[in-house]
Amino acid sequence: MKKEVIIYTDGGCRGNGNEEAVGGYGAVLIYKDTIRTIKKGFNKTTNNIMELTAAIDALSLLKEPCKVKLYSDSAYLVNAFNNKWVQKWQINGWKTANKEPVKNKELWEKLIELSKIHDIEFIKVKGHADDELNNLCDKLANEAMDEAKKV
Repeated sequence: MKKEVIIYTDGGCRGNGNEEAVGGYGAVLIYKDTIRTIKKGFNKTTNNIMELTAAIDALSLLKEPCKVKLYSDSAYLVNAFNNKWVQKWQINGWKTANKEPVKNKELWEKLIELSKIHDIEFIKVKGHADDELNNLCDKLANEAMDEAKKV
């Protein structure tokens, strides 16, 4: 039987898409009574890259196939899996419904590979609301951005 893990992730970016953009993510992993937090900051990035990277890095920490409930306030991330966008992009040669190339393809490919290893349920939470763990991820992401900005 697979271990059941809860993961919360959040990514953010100040100056999204600009040359001086600084981004970061935070994640909380919970297995039984063990809680682990991670955070990382980046320069010259985007909000969407941070949201995807948070999920990839958190899932990559799992040492064996697990049953995962992954909570995110990113509709981009959650809807891509729950609404089968990822499958449609692959069928359409990594083109969107508007025939544009899918952005962040390499990150989506990593998430697809991780979803083949783990049984992942993507769950949308409201950002900047009363979800304690989502708020902790947001705090970690902001700390990571502050640290990346100093470098």
